[in-house]
Amino acid sequence: MESISIFDIFKLSIGPSSSHTLGPWKAALDFILEIENLKIDKLKIELYGSLSKTGKGHATDKAIQLGLLGFDPEMIETDKIEVIVAKLESSKRISIGGNCIVFLSQDDIIFKNEYKLGHPNTVVFEGYFKNEIIIKRTYFSVGGGFIEKEGKKEVSRKNKLPYPIKKTSDLRKYIQQTKLTIPQIVMENEKSLRSEEEVKLKIDLLFESIKNSVLKGCLTKGILPGGLKVVRRANNLLISLTDQKITSFKDLETIIKSNTYDFNAINKWISCFALAVNEENAAMGRIVAAPTNGSAGVVPAVLLYYYFFCKKKYENDIAQFFLTAGELGSLYKKGATISAAMGGCQAEIGVSSSMAAGALTKILGGNHEQVLMASEIAMEHHLGLTCDPIGGLVQIPCIERNTMGAIKAITAANLAIEGNPANMKVNLDTIIKTMWETAQGMDNKYKETSEGGLALNISIGLPEC
Repeated sequence: MESISIFDIFKLSIGPSSSHTLGPWKAALDFILEIENLKIDKLKIELYGSLSKTGKGHATDKAIQLGLLGFDPEMIETDKIEVIVAKLESSKRISIGGNCIVFLSQDDIIFKNEYKLGHPNTVVFEGYFKNEIIIKRTYFSVGGGFIEKEGKKEVSRKNKLPYPIKKTSDLRKYIQQTKLTIPQIVMENEKSLRSEEEVKLKIDLLFESIKNSVLKGCLTKGILPGGLKVVRRANNLLISLTDQKITSFKDLETIIKSNTYDFNAINKWISCFALAVNEENAAMGRIVAAPTNGSAGVVPAVLLYYYFFCKKKYENDIAQFFLTAGELGSLYKKGATISAAMGGCQAEIGVSSSMAAGALTKILGGNHEQVLMASEIAMEHHLGLTCDPIGGLVQIPCIERNTMGAIKAITAANLAIEGNPANMKVNLDTIIKTMWETAQGMDNKYKETSEGGLALNISIGLPEC
């Protein structure tokens, strides 16, 4: 059984898309390792399927260039990305190993606008020397920043965890046997991969990164890139909620916790948090993929709803949240998909809402059956959600959908905590199976191709991707 860490589900990423930006970036990083000892004087990269149809809107070409240049998506200074890409466009040279390769992105990155067998998100790298092909590698970007390489069995963690979990039935079995909670079981699994101290430090880093993206998104005004001329709204919401000056997340925390808010105001805060993250994502900012970039605002919005507005029950509540949410996300990765190109937006917003709902239920005091109940409720009401980004950009309707996913997650948690799981007619394993069946039956035009739904019916005057 494949062992997926919560840090495979939650990862530092660069916007706007985990499958269309982070995945191709990681594929390029892998490819340069393969060619560093070969004689290469020319590269050709071909993008197929959804990567081709919406790749320009998702900055796939920029991501590939940054990967070929060797930049780490977790470490790169996001405000220098445009300068780096512009410098490459000007120099027309990439140094890899001992090779100085002539590279013109407009000629050497080719949007094929057709499908290739294997996966809807396919990228093919070719290396040439004196016009003869030396190496060819095909990668699939399978969602959430995960990549697979054609013809090579990926090295994965198998049968190493003390509590391998593929379905919720496995989780229930271990809980009954050990009397441990969901986050305790997940922590034991994580400890087989790294020390407990490292797990806690990595969770702290995730939370700090979320705070940073929320703060930056809240304080930034202006128009998002891409040509849709979408106006950032998080800052306007912030101003409507407080007129006090904010320069740090601590300022934000002090203001919120020193005031009392009614339902409408809390709802606006939740929307503000979600918008802030996904506006940063749309602007190629650094966010935490949760489990994808396009759905990166749901988990932060729900977590900050708890952090600011709910009574604390546990000393290690933030860790419990991430451990629970990460495991729920891995169930979808194993049993269905977290790729919109495979399953539509139910695989992104739906999964993130399901993850957040279960995790929130846990730290609000729900038992494991209520956690699973909340997770099921959230996904049940995202089934069939299409992915139809206008202009191939992760902006409309993607940014607003994060606010909707967050509210649904909170509602699902409240229903589960006040409900009796014994009366549930649908369980989480069934909903994951149903989601995958729905994904397989969904027309491709609703799977991140911008060929259906809003993307087809809204005229924006952008050049075709």
